[in-house]
Amino acid sequence: MFTPGSWWMSLSGGNNMDCTHAVRGVSKLAMGGAGLVYLLSIMGCAVGPDFVRPEPPPVDRYTHGAEPTASIPAEGKEQRFEKGAAVVADWWKLFNSSRLDDMIKEALANNQTLQAAQARLRQSQDNLRAGYGVFYPQLDASFDAARLKSSQVRFGGNAASSIFNLYTLTGAVNYALDVFGGNRRAVESLEAQADFQHYTVLGTYLSLSGNIVNTVIAAAAYRDQIEATEQIIIAEKEQIRITEAQVEAGTVPYVNVLSIKSQMAATEATIPQLQQKISQAEHLLATLVGRTPAEWAPPRFDLADLTLPSDLPITLPSELVRQRPDILAVEAQLHSTNAEIGVATAALFPSFTLNGTYGLNNTSLSDLFKSASSSWSLGANVAAPLFHGGALWSQRQAAIEGYQEALANYRQTVLSAFAQVADTLRALEHDAETLQAQSQALQAAEEALQLIQASYQAGIANYLQVLIANGQYHQAQIGYLQALAQRFQDTVALFVSLGGGWWNAEEKTPGSS
Repeated sequence: MFTPGSWWMSLSGGNNMDCTHAVRGVSKLAMGGAGLVYLLSIMGCAVGPDFVRPEPPPVDRYTHGAEPTASIPAEGKEQRFEKGAAVVADWWKLFNSSRLDDMIKEALANNQTLQAAQARLRQSQDNLRAGYGVFYPQLDASFDAARLKSSQVRFGGNAASSIFNLYTLTGAVNYALDVFGGNRRAVESLEAQADFQHYTVLGTYLSLSGNIVNTVIAAAAYRDQIEATEQIIIAEKEQIRITEAQVEAGTVPYVNVLSIKSQMAATEATIPQLQQKISQAEHLLATLVGRTPAEWAPPRFDLADLTLPSDLPITLPSELVRQRPDILAVEAQLHSTNAEIGVATAALFPSFTLNGTYGLNNTSLSDLFKSASSSWSLGANVAAPLFHGGALWSQRQAAIEGYQEALANYRQTVLSAFAQVADTLRALEHDAETLQAQSQALQAAEEALQLIQASYQAGIANYLQVLIANGQYHQAQIGYLQALAQRFQDTVALFVSLGGGWWNAEEKTPGSS
């Protein structure tokens, strides 16, 4: 924690300890050339704290208690968690769908959000290159031509000689001596800002691929639910046909037909809702690949077209903080605010500038380049803040508080990242249990419905039993498909929460270096 009593030493670190001699050395400027030599000798220092990457949380697992090593087998599929295994960069290929691969490739090439992030990265890199200019002498040239009239008194009342032309050609060079490292800290901040944009691009890339896979899974689940609902409607139509036959035979009242028709209408009403969800998913996919819904439609996916990955990598906690783009992005922000402390601290001390000019001026353009027209100057400038009403000190304190804010944001981002991985691990564990229970419920509901239908056709069961069995079977089918889709989506969430494996890419990913 920074305290006013230790502000200088607390803002010096590493090689910066040599800066403590700088203040004493400033007085040596009065010694002429010796002072200049000393000034150049201390230019290697930079006030302010050197950035140190925060340590990862001291934990070796994500969940409280023992972490799961595998899920229970559900629908013949067990998922195994391999701690310390590498996360592949193109993790979506583990779902074994070439159409999904093609869609993600198209999105990476055309997605506008990703292109905007890449443009911001290039902008920050250009700003950084511009920032490097402070380390070089600034050379400028100017030419001026003027028609002048001077006071006649100056020329003894000779009006003819008081009007003349003046041509001036001047070259000037200025070089700011970065004695206390303010410029170096400013460029360090620009470098960190470029790093922030770099990791923002990687985060956008990860979010884009995750959103596409999740949306494909959702659309496939909606489509499977529609197909299951249509099968139920076919069965209910058959039940209506049987009931109408029983009505004609006089064995049941006509109200039984109306009840089953009412249930079938309610079942049919769920289909437009699912179709609307599919339309929304398709429109979202079109947007993600950089197209309008009118000009592009995604290929059809069913859940059966996707393969659930069996072997899932689990990154070590100590590695997660060095791999997740969102953590690395806030770390870059922390680095930038740390450098800004040095910038604000350097503003408290004198600034030194070397300058020189060489010029030519003459009343005749033809004589401008004669030796008699030349003039030159060499000099040094020292500017020291003496009293600014506490503004510089307050600006430095504000920079320190900005660092504390960035540090808190960094810690919160790390906590949220660890919680996200923990949530996903538990979710996959519970997804398998839920899917197994839903599979058993579906099997039991299907057997019950078949028995009730046979009994109803034989006149043993009543229509209320049929309605109840129909409803239970429909709910069991929808519940099963939702549990299956959730298991797929939580698998996607695991890859996203682990950072997506961009650091293992064989080919350069957008924003990677």
